[in-house]
Amino acid sequence: MILIITITIIQYKMCAEKRIIMKEFNYTITDPEGIHMRPAGELVKVAKQFESKITISKDGKMGDCKKVFTIMSLAVKNGQEVTISVEGPDEEEASKKVKEFLETTM
Repeated sequence: MILIITITIIQYKMCAEKRIIMKEFNYTITDPEGIHMRPAGELVKVAKQFESKITISKDGKMGDCKKVFTIMSLAVKNGQEVTISVEGPDEEEASKKVKEFLETTM
């Protein structure tokens, strides 16, 4: 019984320390071809520089920005809006870099 109480206390501390904060922003794609293989690959390179989880979503579908095929599977076209979510220890810097990348590339 003492062991069970100890485990419960440890689990409670872990839950209390979880971060729920994340950075999120929307971006409208301006590239005439939408998100195709080349910019998707470049986005992956940017995302892989960070420890944070970085996702891109459109119309209820979500892709991991560190995997090119999940980005491509969204089939994002010119003029469509995507949502970028960044969660992790370096989310501030990651969010800034991803936003800069999108604004200059897509």
